[in-house]
Amino acid sequence: MLSIHSTSVELEGVPTEIMVQGFADRILVLVMQLGKVGNLIQASIPSTTPLLSADLDEDSTNGLPAPPAAIRLTPLLGGASSEHLQTLHSLYAAQIATIIWVEEAKKMAVNRRSVVVGIALHKDADERNTFHGVMNHLYRLVK
Repeated sequence: MLSIHSTSVELEGVPTEIMVQGFADRILVLVMQLGKVGNLIQASIPSTTPLLSADLDEDSTNGLPAPPAAIRLTPLLGGASSEHLQTLHSLYAAQIATIIWVEEAKKMAVNRRSVVVGIALHKDADERNTFHGVMNHLYRLVK
């Protein structure tokens, strides 16, 4: 089980908090630039769904593991202010959950827990650079 990991970084000039905490039944990941939890989305997949790590996935051009097609995203609390932001938050949740699942599989975790992702991003942040910055720092936290 993951212990509590957190980091504070500056992404595109915006202070960003990333926190990962493992619970018996779920893993909580918070990505905050606004000082609040924000939109909560739960990601889950069947335990029989295979995962490919980024270093094994030949199609991975960005060094990130591809989220599995069987991923299920469930909004829990809050919501994005636009359809575009909701899609972006779903992308974050799917990618963050996949990173957690791949890293847990490397540590021989028996049960694949659901991942609850809280996202509160600054509206003016450069989406592409912020996304890659968050994923890189998340990898460092969970490895």
